[in-house]
Amino acid sequence: MLNKSLKLNKDIFDRVKLKKIATRDGYGEGLIELGEKNRDVVVLTGDLAESTRCEEFEEKFPERFFEVGVAEQNMMSIAAGLALSGKIPFVSSFGVFCPGRCWDQLRISVAYSEANVKFVGAHAGITVGPDGASHQALEDIASVRCIPNITVVVPCDAIETKKAVIAAVNVKGPVYLRFGRPKTSVFTSDKTPFEIGRAQVYREGKDVVVIGCGPLLHEALLAANDLEKEGIDVSVINNHTIKPIDEKMLVDVAKRCGAVVTVEDHQIMGGMGSAVSEVLAVNFPVPIEMVGVSDKFGESGQPNELLKKYMMTKEDIIMAIKKVIKRK
Repeated sequence: MLNKSLKLNKDIFDRVKLKKIATRDGYGEGLIELGEKNRDVVVLTGDLAESTRCEEFEEKFPERFFEVGVAEQNMMSIAAGLALSGKIPFVSSFGVFCPGRCWDQLRISVAYSEANVKFVGAHAGITVGPDGASHQALEDIASVRCIPNITVVVPCDAIETKKAVIAAVNVKGPVYLRFGRPKTSVFTSDKTPFEIGRAQVYREGKDVVVIGCGPLLHEALLAANDLEKEGIDVSVINNHTIKPIDEKMLVDVAKRCGAVVTVEDHQIMGGMGSAVSEVLAVNFPVPIEMVGVSDKFGESGQPNELLKKYMMTKEDIIMAIKKVIKRK
């Protein structure tokens, strides 16, 4: 059953009753709270203030807001300079542009220098929808987590996104925050525990564990609830921090369940599933199935249509769970 201490939304298994808010809105709210508490927080964007929800920060703190224009490499270099001079910059853009177009500046000017830059990849994943393949960041986690000194966080809903933004200020060094464009289910609460570097058990089970990140975690919970009716006991883990990953939690649940399914709106290759596999391959190998994009570009379409085509829905997670259990 659900871990009651997490205080998850009581309507978590009801798509109709659940409130839907875009995770990017949580980013905007987090920035305002930080701006009011810490005068060293500054925000940069590349002509995407409205889309990345930092326009309210611009209105409230214009002297701490920098519109750099469509020049992502320059924006990241400016952020590095601001950080090295004592400020805490939040770089706001789409995932395909940041880290996509400024990877070299991110690697050398930010990560190598251990500059205290917090950078955001908005509109990430295939759920960007109609914007199509050119704007669907499906490789960003892979490209960032391989760089030393960078913390990588993928919140599951708008409330957790706000918490992640606020928590990022307390992490010394670069932090990558990834979130999406469409409105998605809000299934955590203000009291749900969140700590960078610590995964949380959202549902306890003994037959198989589903490890997920981002809004697709809700699909995993729905799948677990449906399978309970078939006598399959599924554990669900919110693995929001991809780096540093919670190795102890992952090994413990793998030992308890003996089979793992990973779920993410990202390329399977190099993403969260790969990170989980790396941990288990070294510490406790078990059968693993991965739900995500399988070495393909996306295309234009509505988010739900794309999730179905690329096999990342509740039904696909159920299929993966049943397949991995047979491999135990």
